[in-house]
Amino acid sequence: MSAAEGPLVVGVDTSTQSTKALVVDVATGEVVASGQAPHTVSSGAGRESDPRQWWDALREALHQCGDAAREAAAVSVGGQQHGLVTLDAQGAPVRPALLWNDVRSAPQARRLVEELGGPKAWAERTGSVPGPSITVTKWAWLAEHEPESVRATASVRLPHDYLTELLTGLGTTDRGDASGTGWWASGTEAYDEEVLRHVGLDPALLPRVVRPGEVVGTVRDSDDLPFSKGTLVAPGTGDNAAAALGLGLRPGTAVLSLGTSGTVYAVSTRRPADPTGTVAGFADARGDWLPLACTLNCTLAVDRVAALLGIDREAVEPGTDVTLLPYLDGERTPNLPHASGLLHGLRHDTTRGQLLQAAYDGAVHSLLGALDLVLDEDADRSAPLLLIGGGSRGTAWQQTVRRLSGRPVQVPEAKELVALGAAAQAAGVLTGEDPAAVARRWNTARGPVLEAGERDEAALARIAGVLSDAAPLLEREADQG
Repeated sequence: MSAAEGPLVVGVDTSTQSTKALVVDVATGEVVASGQAPHTVSSGAGRESDPRQWWDALREALHQCGDAAREAAAVSVGGQQHGLVTLDAQGAPVRPALLWNDVRSAPQARRLVEELGGPKAWAERTGSVPGPSITVTKWAWLAEHEPESVRATASVRLPHDYLTELLTGLGTTDRGDASGTGWWASGTEAYDEEVLRHVGLDPALLPRVVRPGEVVGTVRDSDDLPFSKGTLVAPGTGDNAAAALGLGLRPGTAVLSLGTSGTVYAVSTRRPADPTGTVAGFADARGDWLPLACTLNCTLAVDRVAALLGIDREAVEPGTDVTLLPYLDGERTPNLPHASGLLHGLRHDTTRGQLLQAAYDGAVHSLLGALDLVLDEDADRSAPLLLIGGGSRGTAWQQTVRRLSGRPVQVPEAKELVALGAAAQAAGVLTGEDPAAVARRWNTARGPVLEAGERDEAALARIAGVLSDAAPLLEREADQG
């Protein structure tokens, strides 16, 4: 570990599969120590995790950071969005958390949209039209299927809130993560009492929404945490808002994040309200907005196709007329929560590599279809797309995005942008700086730019045509689900 030039901060990323911690030098942005520990997700009817695993993983990741964590002056937690964490009066989980990719609440989502004014009213009210990812639908599902769990619940948290509360002993959240719940009104930036009444959720069970840049508390005294007494705790935020901080995003720059889910987003100064539900009108962690479109099937779905074919994930071959819609977990964009994968155009001479390329094309097509809706009208659509997430390192992902978008692609060298964004937020509460400006000072978006090529209009039209023709079948599957 090199000698730090300035104070140290810790940024945490608690994601679907693991929790990571980085100790970062505030002066230079250098990562001086890091740690990571896994946690598990159920593979049954839904997608659930025991929140206590996240805490155990955080403690392990921090201990891997050694003395550097003890020297840190501030900490911030970025976390997977939307997850419903229900706690009893002693602060223990009532049941495993319902995660963002648990789609069992699709019927509740449809009913909530119908019962409270329709899609346009929801978009104006909360910024988003609730689908099964949104937290309010999960609470409605729980009330319907497990009323005893609801009766036992004394507080409701999101994943990052849960860890922040264990650090400080205080129940808080931030506007970025709150905006993904469906019970936070984006116009008034407050909890929506009508929505809460409708789903039977007492606002007293919810955490206080803190202001951007506010110090929410200090790390509580604990023998199992390596922090020094008085270490400041920043508000934290959802993972996409944290990654936006980590990139130091300015309005209009488009980001494609390729991970378990795929996301497209950009910072905007205008409050979004898309009545189609394609774009979620999230808040960012600074005071602006983060319009975002999300797909459920991204790197894991494509890796699964590669595994079924028995080939490496990079073993793609060009020249395919096959279309593969890799909706292996249902899909959020388009909104087909109970759909399955669909293969069209298979012939005797189709190769395994062409099938794999078709899976990449299908995954990227869904993201690019939402890109124009995410960006403001005056955004520069010839500027490089920032490609982040685990998939961004893969040549096949890079070239597929480049070919189907027709735009240059920049791949930041920084790998842990959610944790870096959390660290930038921690640095901001320590120094009073804008955390996005901190990240720009750290030059986190630095990375190679792949030049634009000709957009593959034929592939885009073919995939769109298959999706249009198959929509009635996929929608029937959704209805039957």
